[in-house]
Amino acid sequence: MKIVSWNVNGIRACYKKGLMEFVTREQPDFLCLQETKAHMEQVEEGARLLGYKNSFWSSAVRKGYSGVATFYNNEVGELMRGWGQAEYDSEGRIVITPTKEFDLYNIYFPNGGSGDVRHNFKQQFLQDLNKHLEGEIKKGKKIVLVGDYNVAHREIDVYDPLRLSAESGFLPEERAWFDSFLALGFVDTFRHFHPDDKDRYTWWSYRELARISNRGWRIDYVCITENLLPNLKSAQVHDDVEGSDHCPVSAVLEF
Repeated sequence: MKIVSWNVNGIRACYKKGLMEFVTREQPDFLCLQETKAHMEQVEEGARLLGYKNSFWSSAVRKGYSGVATFYNNEVGELMRGWGQAEYDSEGRIVITPTKEFDLYNIYFPNGGSGDVRHNFKQQFLQDLNKHLEGEIKKGKKIVLVGDYNVAHREIDVYDPLRLSAESGFLPEERAWFDSFLALGFVDTFRHFHPDDKDRYTWWSYRELARISNRGWRIDYVCITENLLPNLKSAQVHDDVEGSDHCPVSAVLEF
């Protein structure tokens, strides 16, 4: 079972830049997109399902902002747009898909770089997410959590760790959150297979033309609970795929 996650930075724009071709080539069982920047009815017909039987969208109240969507063919349980906190659901940040094997979380984490208000909003989101996940893990749930985390975890995950340590997304408190998230019982699937790989990033600033020189950040992840490790077969960063300022990430699990 292949799961692909991609921050497309606008599904309408990415659809014109090869999104459908990528999906056709990779054929993921679950495709999780972030930052769709659209309501389903706003996009052209082909982008509403991308060749799948089903899609489930959580769009922000504010048009052209945020948004996530999960595409699938499999039989699943009742999908949810979050765990019941309206301040996050109204921004279109979460889709939870219960499957027979695990619960799939597709999340677009807040960006805290625009000032104190959004920084504090992001920090609260991180704490609320951990609290929710801790409760689910205590119930024995198996969880796959994918998305644009907007946090780089280790020095190896950014191109200039010293300079970037004062920037949102690589602040000490955000890296400490990532430690606490993994301590709940999660595994970073890419680092599980590639613990020391350098220069493997998933986001590059458009404004700085950073992709040309690979001045990137690894902020997109597929993380799984430890009880899914026996099923984990591979994980990749598809850093050769263009169409967004992010690249897709994926993991394969067998059941």
